[in-house]
Amino acid sequence: MKGVILACGKGTRLWPLTQITNKHLLPVGRVPMIEYPLQILRQMDLEQTSIVMDQKHFFCLEDYLSHTHPYENYVCHSEHNSEGTAASLLLAQNSLKGSKIVVYLGDNIFEDDFSKVAKYFQQSDLGGMLFLKKVDNPEMFGVAEINGDRVISVEEKPSSPKTNYAITGLSFYDETIFERLQGVRVSARGELELPDAMMTYIEEGRMGYTFVKGFWKDAGTHESIKECVDYVSSLDLDNPEKFNIKPFHK
Repeated sequence: MKGVILACGKGTRLWPLTQITNKHLLPVGRVPMIEYPLQILRQMDLEQTSIVMDQKHFFCLEDYLSHTHPYENYVCHSEHNSEGTAASLLLAQNSLKGSKIVVYLGDNIFEDDFSKVAKYFQQSDLGGMLFLKKVDNPEMFGVAEINGDRVISVEEKPSSPKTNYAITGLSFYDETIFERLQGVRVSARGELELPDAMMTYIEEGRMGYTFVKGFWKDAGTHESIKECVDYVSSLDLDNPEKFNIKPFHK
């Protein structure tokens, strides 16, 4: 199983902090935001991790990774234009195809360890798996409707949500995901969106789900990044040694 972190986009919600750097290098506690998805994927013992970055700040993030994690197997991809999550994922196709994959939106902070769920998915006949979280404001998120052990519909920021099950920034897919992405068309928002590929699995009855039990937050705004900082600081989750980060030698 392989993983990909989508660490791209313009970071407009965090302007002006993102004027000169990729938002995934902004601090959440005492470590950059990117360390949290790296740690979650590290727990899954994946064969390889790809990272898709925006072209403007590509070398900043690549340089950070090469200095702090020189012995880990990362494949970096540059995104020239921000055209949606499906387009971003397609950039990593050559390094991910032929394997079941973990897709991680890089500004999401999770408490849970998903390694057992990853093993279950690898042995299952599911085509995809979503990670859901009950929220009080589902209209602000992608929302999933479920029936039994399957997802039966997804909606992006609906005005009248069918459920309060928000779709978090973590999902699993089988080897056919890139074939499905090729069929995605530009949405009303002018983007190629991953939920359109999700729907193909749902129509086949092959999209499973699990609920996120612990903390989860999208750290993409000034308000939410503060909540993440407060959370990780309260539990000492922001210790650089936890993320295998070593001090630079002078």
